[in-house]
Amino acid sequence: MSTATTQPETRLSLSRRGRVWWTFFQVAINERLVYRGDFMIGTLMRFLPTLTQIFLWWAIYDVVANKGSNSIASYRYGDMVAYYLMVTISRAFSSMPGLTRGIATQVRSGEIKKFLIQPIDMVGCLLVQRVAHKLVYYLIATLPFALVFFLCRQFFIEGWPSGEVLLVFFASLVLAFLLGFFLEAAIGMVSFWFLEVTALTFIYMLMSFFLSGHMFPLELLPESPVNVRAIVEFFPFKYLAYFPAAVFLGKVEGADLYRGLAIETAWVVFFIVLTRVMWWRGVKRYSGYGG
Repeated sequence: MSTATTQPETRLSLSRRGRVWWTFFQVAINERLVYRGDFMIGTLMRFLPTLTQIFLWWAIYDVVANKGSNSIASYRYGDMVAYYLMVTISRAFSSMPGLTRGIATQVRSGEIKKFLIQPIDMVGCLLVQRVAHKLVYYLIATLPFALVFFLCRQFFIEGWPSGEVLLVFFASLVLAFLLGFFLEAAIGMVSFWFLEVTALTFIYMLMSFFLSGHMFPLELLPESPVNVRAIVEFFPFKYLAYFPAAVFLGKVEGADLYRGLAIETAWVVFFIVLTRVMWWRGVKRYSGYGG
């Protein structure tokens, strides 16, 4: 009798939970579409650094050509442009602007109490919101992305990768999104212990910018007198940008494809667990200051 009564309640609970997440998803979509003009202009302006980077590497390779070479660390100019375009896509998935600051603000102001008195998971809510924001971003950015890639199509010398590589590439993008979210969420959870995390956020952004491959391919890191590339391999940053781009461009091949995917998955699981543990311990010591 008890089994018969608990099963419908479980199904009802799951159904209600699904409706809650769907409501959050719709609200996040509408939130992004309220100021459509501002959001569209902001999205388009993000392409300006891409163009600046392309011209910057053009000037660098012009200097290299004058010295009798046409490549840097096995990257020709076309390879470098293709790499940077793919990194732009990777970073669009993994970057979470405002996530850490938003969590810290809610803790500091006391707004986080709404997640403690209502049956709503804060981490899940934020994750659903980020999914909605990314969907709106790519909906608007599809045309600019298509235009930039069309104009730069001659730089993709090797053409499209195989179906297997494409599957690994798309899987790495999804994992990059999850890794970026839970990594920054974990940093935000530090605000339960230190209400101001601006300095920590700045350090993370600086390390991510250099060690993720966003600024330049990791092959350019020096190997002597200290093997910096080997040190970077111990951190998760390269999976935020470098790894998906390298997979698409054929810089990672064979067994290394799945080894890198497995390591990226392990990092995602690690930061999911870390975020949950920090949330659980942080709520226990939370004092409820603020509004």
